[in-house]
Amino acid sequence: MEKQEYGEICLVNMKKSIAVEEYILNNEKWQEVLIRLREIFLTTEVEESIKWGQPAYSVNGKNIAGLGAFKSYVAIWFHQGTLLSDPHKLLINAQEGVTKALRQMRFSSVDQIDENIVNEYIREAIQNQKEGKSIKPDTNKELILPDELAFAFQEDPEIEAAFKKFTLGKQREFAGYILEVKKHETKQKRLQKIVPLILDGVGLNDRYK
Repeated sequence: MEKQEYGEICLVNMKKSIAVEEYILNNEKWQEVLIRLREIFLTTEVEESIKWGQPAYSVNGKNIAGLGAFKSYVAIWFHQGTLLSDPHKLLINAQEGVTKALRQMRFSSVDQIDENIVNEYIREAIQNQKEGKSIKPDTNKELILPDELAFAFQEDPEIEAAFKKFTLGKQREFAGYILEVKKHETKQKRLQKIVPLILDGVGLNDRYK
């Protein structure tokens, strides 16, 4: 594995995703943490890409986890995190009462990263995916927040604040609009459509009412 020096920081040059390397370089504050976590992911069989504007990792086309740099921490997002055994009690529900399956592990410095522990969680997530374990959304009973909206909330708290002003029924409409489609590209297009509506306080189906 070749490595390329950027000052005191070492970026992995693996013919994987140039977009991921750009993401790391654009988050100068968190470069060291992102690089270390990325190196751990790439010791496993995951496929690397960019989704929701952030590094994403999948197995057999199914999302396993993602990396996100925020104001005060870097997070690993486990898409089916609630199914992980979490022996070290590191997983957090970033949207308590909203997200059902998504969980995150946070790091505010590279010193907090224990390679063996992070690797343990990633490999369990991979194995769960291979076994077909997943939490299925039931949009008729409760609000299930799509990953796309969860990431948007983390990137821009104003979107989350505006979303919470809607009734539960309208929140379900926005969430269901994304959940009902399968392709990543279609989900992204729908997210781009609803964000302006959310910020303007306009429900998805208000024009029909």
